[in-house]
Amino acid sequence: MSSQSSFEFYGPDLSKMPPLRGLAETLILDPRVRLVNAAEAYELALEQHDVAITDMPVYPPAAKRLGLPKGARVLNNCHGRIVGRSANARRFYNALTLSEQQKVLGDVREAMFNFQKRPLIKAHAVLGLDSDLMIRATLVSGVDDAVNVFNWLANFTPFDELAKQYAGSPKLPIQDILIIGDNLWNNPDPFYNNHGGPQLALVDETANVIFNLGMRYFGERKKGTLTLAWTSGMRLGMAACHGGIKEIDFAGCADKAVQEVGKRSIAFFGLSGTGKSSHTNSADNGGTLPAGFKKVVLHDDAFQIDCEEKVCRVWEPTLFDKTDSRPLGHDDWRYIISVMNHGLIEVDGKVLPLGQDVRNSNGRALFDRDLLGAYVNRCGFPDIICWLMKDSCLPPLMRFDDPALAVAMGASLMTRRNRAENVPEEELQKLVFVPYANPFRVYELWRDVQAFTKVFHQGAVGYCFNSSGFWKASDVDLRAIPLATSLTLQTALLLDKLTWEKLDLLPGAQIPTRESVEAILPGYYDTYHPDNVENRAAYLATLKNRFRQRMMFLQSSDLHDKPGLLLSLINSLRVNYGEEE
Repeated sequence: MSSQSSFEFYGPDLSKMPPLRGLAETLILDPRVRLVNAAEAYELALEQHDVAITDMPVYPPAAKRLGLPKGARVLNNCHGRIVGRSANARRFYNALTLSEQQKVLGDVREAMFNFQKRPLIKAHAVLGLDSDLMIRATLVSGVDDAVNVFNWLANFTPFDELAKQYAGSPKLPIQDILIIGDNLWNNPDPFYNNHGGPQLALVDETANVIFNLGMRYFGERKKGTLTLAWTSGMRLGMAACHGGIKEIDFAGCADKAVQEVGKRSIAFFGLSGTGKSSHTNSADNGGTLPAGFKKVVLHDDAFQIDCEEKVCRVWEPTLFDKTDSRPLGHDDWRYIISVMNHGLIEVDGKVLPLGQDVRNSNGRALFDRDLLGAYVNRCGFPDIICWLMKDSCLPPLMRFDDPALAVAMGASLMTRRNRAENVPEEELQKLVFVPYANPFRVYELWRDVQAFTKVFHQGAVGYCFNSSGFWKASDVDLRAIPLATSLTLQTALLLDKLTWEKLDLLPGAQIPTRESVEAILPGYYDTYHPDNVENRAAYLATLKNRFRQRMMFLQSSDLHDKPGLLLSLINSLRVNYGEEE
């Protein structure tokens, strides 16, 4: 299904078009704003002072899809102080007071007045690769920021590539998405974020418009666009997912019992550094999947769950990944399209991008989805949903037999800040809650809670993986949880190899029984059982505090608008820590 133009959506009464959409449309329709395709944006990007061309070839199938010349080489776009997302720069237009709205509208009009003094370009893309969920999007940028236009077209799909399929789709009750990106905006007003430089990400989710002002980092364009795509899906009754999902088919395995498992879809939700991509993209779960299985990946970062049709749908044909763990010669580089904030190094006379965060933290790259192996544009409803957390009080794996607890743990998903975000250093030490691992939610939390409650009540089973370490003697003295252990446990979930027992400390949660987990991971049960921690009084106090923080976070949210929903979540988070301790 396709989205609607401003005229189609607001046509019955154009006076109801929100002012920010009117501002964006006026700029987009200025005939001096030149429409470019991916190849033209690539050529313009070569002239940017902050873009260097490397000798690494763009992945040939991607280059062909984007219309690049044969032998096109990877571009490296480097920034200054800011090399990550700036969540503090977001301002939600509909949440501002009337006087604040008037101020912001005036500032944006002034910004557009100055923006139009420069040569501007625009591009059209299609978000979504399943014909039942497609949204047209337009990005406007300066010629001096053409690399972000190229990367945006590469990250999503140039409109012409899917124009025929898009035209044949019935209309959705959703507007086209509009993004305005002025990387040179400068406004010292303290009303706007100024950590590393003035920045504003102004969002009107009801109008499907975002203004990215003063922002060079491509992640702002990508996640801003995805924010509106996820929100559009939510408006259509679907669950928005900042996560990865894959489908495993065991029908071709030799073992009859394994064959009977059939197909399983498993989804992972976590922020950068929690193992989301590792769990989703692993070729064979560290060698633990049985011979004969078949795997398809929908995506490792963004999708939508359609509870009515019982399917999941993808938004993007690429991956936007950190490269800190990809040294020179890593096989993933063959799928490369573009890089950002990478060092360069000369090897045998060729200039190559250097990952591993040598130049700065949060080096990023766009990879073609072929990196995932077999992939699909839609897959089955998730049988298994996994929250990935960094909480030293939690064992490596828990199962939730109480759907309310599964929903509550997702709604209060806890982590720490990381250097993929533009935040002060002291913020990196704080515990933070990011519901459903989606820092790009722009609607009320209770809507996500309702959506995931529906997902769990329709058959998904919830689990939690601890992706940091488990308490040994303190919050910093931890028992390591190797990725290989987590991948082995993931395979055990897929194959129903684990049986479960109650976790007394947390009613509604379960851990693997000794007999079932020791059969696949000898020594696991005693190593990671909460009864065996050292300095137990401190452990219990920390556990209690963490769950109290979860409750307080939910109580301070807009869930107050849904008191019954809030109460069910709060009750599910009660810890049975024992008064005698």
